[in-house]
Amino acid sequence: MSGFSSTSSTSPARPRRQDKPARSGGIGTSLLHRSNARTAAVTLPFFAYVAVFLLLPTVIVIVGAFRSPTGAFTVNNLRKLAEANTMQAFGISIAVSVTSAIVGAVVGALASYALVIGSRPNGALRRIIVATSSVLAQFGGVMLAFAFIATIGINGIVTIMLHQFFHVTVNPNWLSSLPGVITVYSYFQIPLMIITFLPAVDSIKPQWREATESLGGNTWQYWTKVAFPILLPRLLSSFLLLFANAFSAYATAAALFSQRSFLVPLMIQGAIRNEMDPNQQGFAQVLAFAMVVVVALAMVASRLVEKRFARWQ
Repeated sequence: MSGFSSTSSTSPARPRRQDKPARSGGIGTSLLHRSNARTAAVTLPFFAYVAVFLLLPTVIVIVGAFRSPTGAFTVNNLRKLAEANTMQAFGISIAVSVTSAIVGAVVGALASYALVIGSRPNGALRRIIVATSSVLAQFGGVMLAFAFIATIGINGIVTIMLHQFFHVTVNPNWLSSLPGVITVYSYFQIPLMIITFLPAVDSIKPQWREATESLGGNTWQYWTKVAFPILLPRLLSSFLLLFANAFSAYATAAALFSQRSFLVPLMIQGAIRNEMDPNQQGFAQVLAFAMVVVVALAMVASRLVEKRFARWQ
């Protein structure tokens, strides 16, 4: 009897042990909600910034591209894209962007490889070059144009020195030509390629080359069969990024070519400043809309290539 009574007296305590997981689950859910709230509070300014300075202007451009001066819906603005001067401007802009992207991709890739094999991962040389490339990749606009004009312009210091000491005359219109603008664009394209492509070169493991050599492969087979296929997706992705970067550049070209509008960003500037024809405002928004489409296609293609590269991470 005493054993039975002892058992029955302890049985009511069992439901209390089952209440503990419920309380801990409630506390965990509350902490999760608080963490989500803090995350939302921290990221809200970023999304607000993106909405105000990226999404809203894009929407305004798209809507304005299909509006007439009276505010009615129209597609007449799109027809101007087929005009000869507009097609020529897009062709020149794409050619300049592709060429500067190729120069930046090739030189930047070789520099990244040389940096990997010639420096330690955490060495001072690596940190200095990466930090310098990060700064130079953002060095553009009027400052970059002024630096080139003051160096190799008509009255630039290098131009004067070459003429005085070596009797070499630099073409005064060289900076205002397509090779000149490609050279100027390459100044910020190469550092951008270094900081984007360097992690891909770092991901190449020395064991892969050792395995290739142990199987009888040579250096050419290693690069063509192992290293290059792994680096190719990131190389293409970086090239598309450089293309979009050059295609959307405006301030540098505007400082170099104040009276010529043979690039799409300069055509947009001329259309906006045209006070004689109000229809030019809609044309400027059509040009901007076409640029958004080109850059968006480049970024989508870059993202698709990045997915393939993610297999080797």
